[in-house]
Amino acid sequence: MIGLLAVTAFFAGIVDAIAGGGGLITLPALLAAGLPPHVALGTNKGQSVWGSGAALFAFWRARRVDAKQATLAFPLGLIGAAIGAELVLLVDRDALRPIVIAMLIGAAGLLVIRKPAGDGDDTPTPERARRYLMFAATLAFVIGAYDGFFGPGTGTFLIVGFVALCGKSLMRATADAKVVNFASNLASLAAFAYAGTVAWAVALPMAGGQLLGGLVGARLALQGGARLIRIMVLVVSGALVIKLVVDLVR
Repeated sequence: MIGLLAVTAFFAGIVDAIAGGGGLITLPALLAAGLPPHVALGTNKGQSVWGSGAALFAFWRARRVDAKQATLAFPLGLIGAAIGAELVLLVDRDALRPIVIAMLIGAAGLLVIRKPAGDGDDTPTPERARRYLMFAATLAFVIGAYDGFFGPGTGTFLIVGFVALCGKSLMRATADAKVVNFASNLASLAAFAYAGTVAWAVALPMAGGQLLGGLVGARLALQGGARLIRIMVLVVSGALVIKLVVDLVR
């Protein structure tokens, strides 16, 4: 069973590195393996953090990550996720499902309608660069908090947000999204580990699959370019909407 979960984590790491949404694959697998829901959630973070970290490393090596933005986005994503994790006990998360469904559909529609910037576009003016940096910092904190609190669609919201508000190409938006995603995964993992809800005997073998999957997924994204990323984001968005609608009906 652990071997099958590690293979599952490998494929989830590939998907997550390109468009986010790896939890759509690993979380149901952990629940099917018999882990209680709270342990499955903690174990999922215990393995997914390795995939997002590997993808971030690959994009960083390829010089696709905005280093200046990352110095703000990483700590803000970390703080936001920690705050979001604390809010879980104060707000009914089920009330968010209809809102998130509408937001995912809107984000996917925006990605179809709006033409992202190209990788070779000119450097923005200093004034516009400052505005983009402010938007990126806000997105990192807000979506980081959302990931710590609820989670589904985090990668999609980050990618579309960086494209729409920060003038990023799809490739650079995907790379910069990994900075926030890695930070929010770290903060969430710390909270779950402190609560003792991470099954490390399961999480660590899956972490190996995630690490390899993250590296492979990032390479595929770099080779496939914007077209592959756009297709994968739309597929993941559709799958998330279907899952959330089913959960809402249930």
